Amino acid sequence: MPTTSTLRMIAAIGVLSLTAACGAGGSASGGYPEQNITIVVPFSAGGPTDTVTRMIAEPMAAKLGAKIVVQNVEGAGGTVGADEVANANPDGYTVLMHHIGMSTAPALYANLGFKPLESFEMIGLVTEVPMTIVARKDFEPKTLQELVTYVKANAAKVTLANAGVGAASHLCGLLFQTAAGVKLQEVPYKGTGPALTDLVGGQVDFMCDQTTNTSGQITAGEVKAYAVTTPERVKSLPNLPTTAEAGLPGLKVSVWHGLYAPKGTPQDVVQKLTEALKTALADQKVIDQMAKLGTEPVKAEDATPQAHRAKLEEQLGIWSKVIADAGVKAS
Repeated sequence: MPTTSTLRMIAAIGVLSLTAACGAGGSASGGYPEQNITIVVPFSAGGPTDTVTRMIAEPMAAKLGAKIVVQNVEGAGGTVGADEVANANPDGYTVLMHHIGMSTAPALYANLGFKPLESFEMIGLVTEVPMTIVARKDFEPKTLQELVTYVKANAAKVTLANAGVGAASHLCGLLFQTAAGVKLQEVPYKGTGPALTDLVGGQVDFMCDQTTNTSGQITAGEVKAYAVTTPERVKSLPNLPTTAEAGLPGLKVSVWHGLYAPKGTPQDVVQKLTEALKTALADQKVIDQMAKLGTEPVKAEDATPQAHRAKLEEQLGIWSKVIADAGVKAS
């Protein structure tokens, strides 16, 4: 028969063991994942970020052994969806796919409900997508140089579409106006999808958007393409010159994407998500799909929390100055 002191010792050891198990690695994730995982896309369905997310969701789900549901939560340049994930339960079942807008939001919005570097656990970078300058197919200018000349002479009537304040198309449009030395009438939409639809329909004049959203229309001749905003030409659009080649070297921008989890998500859960992301980015089907849309997965060493955080820190510094110089604020 155990003595009272022996029972107390056994109980104490049990408590210590339980504490150690719950605290090991900052995790109590058990058999994660045990239910569906939601990836929140803070933009409209069918847009570039949504497209990239759906590309990687299936191979990530296969690696994790759980279903992944993509949920579109639109609004305020991606900040509504980002805020929702920042305040979600940090259990690994709600994550966020965001693009360059994560690094521009603090400069654009005065009262954000989250802080990019403090409210999230970084999972890893996904891809870096080139932008294209495209116009309605019957727009008068034939080259980028002609476009610059034309918009300067017709600034009051030319319409520049975008997917809303803070969207990648808006940011690229700001850089275009800075590089061209002109201020244009901007037409914001609730997402890139409807903006591009109106461009194809001739309702607006031109816009700047990601190759993941414009490659199909460019190839089909539904829009007029002037340039790609990266130092090198895009393999899937070999005849499209770079902005430097076309005479506007000051316009260089690409749209990087990354996966985020709420702050406090157990580190072993973050690691599982990172490994699933790496698996997805190495999937040949994903590589081929991205290539058709003018982009490619990041290298394996960039699909990590460390590389992701370094990229975000760098971009926050760059865009705070660009946006301040442009004098743009979101309402």
